[in-house]
Amino acid sequence: MPAVPRSWTWACGCCVVRRRNKSGGGGGETGGGAGAGASGRAEEGGDEWSLFIDLSVLEAATDGFSDDNLLGRGGFGPVYKGVMPDGQQIAVKKLSLGSRQGVREFLNEVRLLLKVQHRNLVSLLGCCASSGHKMLVYPYFPNGSLDHILFNRKRSVELDWPKRYQIIIGLVRGLLYLHEESPVKIIHRDIKASNVLLDEQLSPKIADFGMARLFLEDASHVNTFRISGTYGYMAPEYAMNGYLSTKTDVFSFGILVLEIVSGRKNIVRHVDEEKTDLLNYTWKLFEEGRSLEIVDPSLSDPDTEQAMLCVQLGLLCCQAVVSDRPDMHSVHLILSSDSFTLPKPGKPAIHGRTGRWITTTASGSASATGASSSNANTTSTFGTDTNTTRATVLANIAEDESRNSISISFTTEGR
Repeated sequence: MPAVPRSWTWACGCCVVRRRNKSGGGGGETGGGAGAGASGRAEEGGDEWSLFIDLSVLEAATDGFSDDNLLGRGGFGPVYKGVMPDGQQIAVKKLSLGSRQGVREFLNEVRLLLKVQHRNLVSLLGCCASSGHKMLVYPYFPNGSLDHILFNRKRSVELDWPKRYQIIIGLVRGLLYLHEESPVKIIHRDIKASNVLLDEQLSPKIADFGMARLFLEDASHVNTFRISGTYGYMAPEYAMNGYLSTKTDVFSFGILVLEIVSGRKNIVRHVDEEKTDLLNYTWKLFEEGRSLEIVDPSLSDPDTEQAMLCVQLGLLCCQAVVSDRPDMHSVHLILSSDSFTLPKPGKPAIHGRTGRWITTTASGSASATGASSSNANTTSTFGTDTNTTRATVLANIAEDESRNSISISFTTEGR
C-alpha cells in the first residue's frame, strides 16, 4: 500500500486517541452515546489507536465494496455497509473520483468532525487516505432514518408518544450543542426527518453535515450567496435573501417538530388544499383552538399536554419575525421546565416556502448510513432572486467561511 501523504501523517499525530474503558462509559451531554467513535481527546486507560484505517481493512469489511453492500449514493459519493473484524457494523463513505474536494478540504473536515462530539450527533469512527482513495467511516444504524419510520404507516406504530417526545428532546440537545456548546459554532442548514438517524433504542442522531456552515462565533448572522436546503424546511429569509443565522436551523426544527407530532410530511399534495401545507394547517387549527386535531391519529394514548406544548413550540420556531423565534437554549429550557409559560406564537413564515424552486445536486437522505433505500432523489433548493445578489461585506465574509464548510453528504434522497 502506498505511503500516506505527509499532510496525512501530520494530521494523524493530532488525531491519536484512547479507547474508552468498558466500565467508564461517558456521561454527560457531549460524551458517551452509541457509536461515539473518535473523540479527539485522550481518555484514561485502554490502548491507543489511530484514527486512520487501512484500505485493506475497509475492503475486507465491505467485501471489496460490493454492490450488495451499497447503501446509497450522495453528493459525497457511494456509501457502503461493512463489518469490522471485531463485529462492529460501519458505514463507509467514499469520496467520488469526480468530487472537487481535495485532500486539504478533506483533512479540514476530518479535524472539524473530531471536534464535534455529542450523543445526539452521528460520530466519526475513522478515515482512510490511501491509493488515491479518501473515505470516512461512521457507525451503521439498522433502524435507518426517522422518515422511514415516521412516514411509514406500518412502522409508525414503533414510535409511540414517549419515543417521539424523546426524539424531539434529543434533537434540541444536538442543535443546542452545535449552536452554542461545540468547539466550533455550526449551522446545519438541512435539518429534516431524513437527516435524523435512529439507533437501537430509537434515540436520534443528527446526520448529514453536507450543507453545514462554520459560523463566526461573535456574528449574529451572515448574508450568503450560497442558498442550500430542502423544500418546505428552509426558513424564508434565508431562501429568499440569503440571511443565515442559527434561527435558520430553529425554523427547520419547528417544521420537524410538527411532522413528528402529526406523523405526516410538511408538504402533502394528495390531501385537501387547506391541509397541503402542514405549517399553514397547524396555524389555522391553533387559531381556532383545535391544535390537538393535528396529532397523529395512529397514536393510541398521546400525552395531550405535551402534544399541545410541542405544537405551540413548533409554531414559535416558525414565526415570520426572525427575532421572535426562540433560540435552542430557550427551547431546551421550555422542554425541561414544568413551570415555563409559552408565549402565543405570531404568524408563521409562509412567504417563500413555496415558489420558484430549482433542483440542485445537493444531498438527500441520511438513510445512507442507516437502512438501505432504493429511491434516490435530489434536494430542492429555492432559486435566488435579485434581492439575493446584493453585495455586502457580510456576504464576502460568508463566502470566505464557506470554504471551511463541512461538505460531507450523509444522504441519498431528499424528501
